[in-house]
Amino acid sequence: MKRINEYKKLFNVDQDTDLKQLKKTYRNLVKEWHTDKFPEGHELFEEAELKSRQIIDAYHFLVGIAPETKAANLEEYEHVTTKVGIADFKHKGLLLEVIFLDGSAYEYYGVNKALFQKLINSDKQARFAKRNIFNSFTYRKSKKATVEEAVVA
Repeated sequence: MKRINEYKKLFNVDQDTDLKQLKKTYRNLVKEWHTDKFPEGHELFEEAELKSRQIIDAYHFLVGIAPETKAANLEEYEHVTTKVGIADFKHKGLLLEVIFLDGSAYEYYGVNKALFQKLINSDKQARFAKRNIFNSFTYRKSKKATVEEAVVA
């Protein structure tokens, strides 16, 4: 959740910002902090490099959790979370990453340790996740791993 709030603050957006506005803000921020504006050795060069990377990361992240993106990918998401089994999951802080047998991976934000423990201890983890995690938390597709990675992990 901290990451989401930091990125929203950087882009000065609220919950319902559409992709068009997000793209416009992104372009303005990139123009403002582009490293070409600051020659190497300039006091703001290193800050601009860092800020540029942060802006790019934030943009891709916010696009991933945007309602329009979720709506466009809803059919795939529902298929993965209802038909494809879970290969593995990782939990750190309030972030749960679920890797599915087809190699898809989704991150869920705000999942506390107690809920993660319930998931681990559940005799039917996929059913528990469907009922308590998949449609209850902010999520985004994090990557498409190879099937071998998903099975090995």
